[in-house]
Amino acid sequence: MSDPTRRERGEAMIKDVYAGDVVVPEEGYAFTDVMLEQLFAEVWTRDILSMRDKRILLLGIIAEKGENTTFKIQIKASLKRKEMTPDEARELLIFIAQYAGYPRAAAMLIPLEEAINEVTSELQQAPAE
Repeated sequence: MSDPTRRERGEAMIKDVYAGDVVVPEEGYAFTDVMLEQLFAEVWTRDILSMRDKRILLLGIIAEKGENTTFKIQIKASLKRKEMTPDEARELLIFIAQYAGYPRAAAMLIPLEEAINEVTSELQQAPAE
């Protein structure tokens, strides 16, 4: 059975983790309900590791698995949340290549640069505060 409090916490965290770029799934689909109530409400909200630490760890895992689309989403969120700079993101990929292999890391180059370009473009189009 779904827990409304955990779901609310999960919804808030998924919005934060993805810098508002990921649509929160509607309630009622077991897979996404569990994801929100466990992964986002319980794991991402833990404060022993910083958000940046979690993101870097996740990026390494995603890159090693060859998940280009998810890698781009995570890099973009990291840049938007100012967890890392474009140069740090590029350096991360150099480090990942040493452990995950060059073919895997090379496959992340285009998504990485696309994410950097998209965030740079969004920042340039944003109204001055």
